[in-house]
Amino acid sequence: MIYDVIVVGSGFSAIAVTCNLIERLPGSAAIAIVGDDPGFGRGTAYRTELYLHRLNVPAGRMSLYPGRPRDFVDWLESRNKRLQESDFASRSDYGLYLRDTLAGLLRKRAGRCRVDFIKAKATGCVERYSATFGFQLDNGDEIAGKNIVLCLGVGNASLPVEPSGIPAPGRSRIVRNPWRLSWLGRVASSDDVCILGSGLTMIDQVLALRAHGHIGRIDVLSRRGLAPLGHVKVPPSPSQTDVQTLPDRISEILRILRSKAREVEDWRAVMDGLRPVTQALWQRLAPDARSRFLRHALPWWNIHRHRVAPDVFERFETLVGDGTVRFRAGFLKSIEMGKGGVFVRYRVRGRPDIAEIRTDWLVNCTGMERAGIGHSPLLSEMMRTGLIAPDPLGLGIEVNDRSAVTPASQNSGGRLFAVGALTTGQFWEITAVPDIRVQAKAVAEEIVAAN
Repeated sequence: MIYDVIVVGSGFSAIAVTCNLIERLPGSAAIAIVGDDPGFGRGTAYRTELYLHRLNVPAGRMSLYPGRPRDFVDWLESRNKRLQESDFASRSDYGLYLRDTLAGLLRKRAGRCRVDFIKAKATGCVERYSATFGFQLDNGDEIAGKNIVLCLGVGNASLPVEPSGIPAPGRSRIVRNPWRLSWLGRVASSDDVCILGSGLTMIDQVLALRAHGHIGRIDVLSRRGLAPLGHVKVPPSPSQTDVQTLPDRISEILRILRSKAREVEDWRAVMDGLRPVTQALWQRLAPDARSRFLRHALPWWNIHRHRVAPDVFERFETLVGDGTVRFRAGFLKSIEMGKGGVFVRYRVRGRPDIAEIRTDWLVNCTGMERAGIGHSPLLSEMMRTGLIAPDPLGLGIEVNDRSAVTPASQNSGGRLFAVGALTTGQFWEITAVPDIRVQAKAVAEEIVAAN
């Protein structure tokens, strides 16, 4: 059959698009969701069961629907989890909320469009002259659709340097994907752990280690030795910024923002004021200014913009303060096995010296890979056939301001959209729920209007 919409992916972007489509499409329409993740919609982030793994956005801003801001908070209350809108819920609860929201829509059979979940990976895509796109699946099947929404996220980043000369037993001490939490059960309480990367994933894994009874030393190695900052329990009122009055140069923009931060009671007021206009600011930057931002300012943006729940931050700061967690700034040179464990060698930042960390475990917390095409066989094939084009800075694929993929199809008449991380090059701030839900709603409305 030919579907009205095919949603490719199984993370948050896919569930947000699917829920919006179900609410808007007529009963005669049909949707196919293609993905091989059994926890549809929860993804890596919302599948964790550890209570210390919290959302980094207050519950009042995590509704699946931008027009119903209390939806998630009301869901929590209905399950006797009475959080305030300013509280930070667990990621596990958020994953259950997504599951329940979708299930509630699917239970309403009367007048609802058809929804087929296809547990498979799409491996190829071709334009058809019947105003559709056809997909080949890894189970041997083929499907076709008039509207395609690519909701493919990104995976865990690879190790910056591949280990050399490490036998099989030693390789088991190198954790390439920390979200496969089975490794935690193999860590002895007094083992030394070295974590590569100092972002939000690092904090999650440090707290997971402590929750599993680990009392050993934890070394954190990253290029700059920076760590995410925390939210405050009573956030300041946002300090508004008119992005249209900002200069074009990144250095001048940073100078103005730093000056504003000194004028307010708490620098978070400036960051929170930028929150609603970050996409507009990004879109007015010239390509060379965007490139300079990625090279020089991104680490500082990340630690100020992507903050940690207050109580989680306090727990982490205690571990830093008592010396359990030690930060090292430098550039990884090699990973080798020797007598006594894994040896991590790095060049100390700002100096030519080579330093060494001996550890029992090496954990890759360098974050998620930058949104791109190379991680996906499907996207690579679609680029080869000219259906998509890479963003010039490697930030996903080219889309227009309505999330329609460019270059647009000239043959089939079918329509191709992307939602979430793949559209980072156009929107920049498009990896968090408050942004993706707006985009998902807009794409669903665009599809329904032309259906």
